[in-house]
Amino acid sequence: MTVAVNAQAFAPLQFAGVNIAGFDFGCGTDGTCIVSNAVPPVYQLSGVDGLGQMKHFVENDGYNVFRLPVGWQYLTYNRSTGVLNETQFSNYNMLVSDCLSTGAHCEIDIHNYARYNGQASDRVSIIGQGGPSNEIFAQLWYNIASYWKNEPKVIFGVMNEPHDIPNIYTWAESGMISLDACFLFSLLTIWFHDYSSVTAIREAGAVTQMILLPGNNYTSAQTFVSSGSAEALGMVRNPDGTFTNLIMDVHKYLDYDNSGTHAACVTNNIQDAWYPLTTWLRANGRQALNTETGGGNVDSCVGYISQQIGYQAAQSDVILGYLGWSAGSFATNYVLSQVPNYNGTGWNDTLLVSMAMSPMTNMLVASVV
Repeated sequence: MTVAVNAQAFAPLQFAGVNIAGFDFGCGTDGTCIVSNAVPPVYQLSGVDGLGQMKHFVENDGYNVFRLPVGWQYLTYNRSTGVLNETQFSNYNMLVSDCLSTGAHCEIDIHNYARYNGQASDRVSIIGQGGPSNEIFAQLWYNIASYWKNEPKVIFGVMNEPHDIPNIYTWAESGMISLDACFLFSLLTIWFHDYSSVTAIREAGAVTQMILLPGNNYTSAQTFVSSGSAEALGMVRNPDGTFTNLIMDVHKYLDYDNSGTHAACVTNNIQDAWYPLTTWLRANGRQALNTETGGGNVDSCVGYISQQIGYQAAQSDVILGYLGWSAGSFATNYVLSQVPNYNGTGWNDTLLVSMAMSPMTNMLVASVV
């Protein structure tokens, strides 16, 4: 099968960047986050120069967005609540402030997989279904958004990689919500999480910023449409009934099992993931941001990532951009490291960044075109 590129006039991608990880260290797919395992990418807290990395990426690579993962437990200091711990939140805000000082957009990402302190295959830890209530989750986002409500370059990433979420009928059976005509579809429960979070963020006063809506199956771009995530999230609206700045949040890796745990890349994802997703987005007037992608620092990933970014740029009316995984507090020998190396006088990028992901190399992003 040959996939044709849409014949629209070329326009560059709006965003390119990288995750600045560390506040999420200790978080697992079961929603457990061991706070003591966090390694904040803030020099004053850990010796990791996250600000130096971000300034380098902006000034030398043309990046203009950073994703800042953090565990829910870190922000509330191990309390299943929406109330922020003043000290912990202040620590995290140091990273956000560093990010904003570069002039880039900065995404707040709750890195809990739609869970809180459970087992990866156990649904009782899921938000709103045995785990924290939807009201608590909405309170968390209300408090976060209240702090940055007047900062136009803050992006709100509702939740990192939900997975194994039951369908909408489970909510009806548990009495969480009632069914009406518009819900008579086989849709995902993640809809309700995102809907309540969007309302909370907007009611906190953050009425214009982007909000990223994640789907099921680790918000995989490949299954975003086929799983029903796209249809479910397409129904989420702002309180005024619009979907302005409600952006689909998708991830996609290039290794053989899409896990992002192997150095070698085997696909550009165009036929299986990006073509069906962009087709749906365009047909429904929606947009998506690829907030995690990457591979090892090997030639196969340089080639396939370049092809993926090229296709995304050809679809820039519906794909806003990409963020690599990951820089920040990772060791430089981490299999998917995009951590630049400081040589005493300057920063040296990894192979994948320098040869494929840097806008200064691919010239496909608005920040450098």
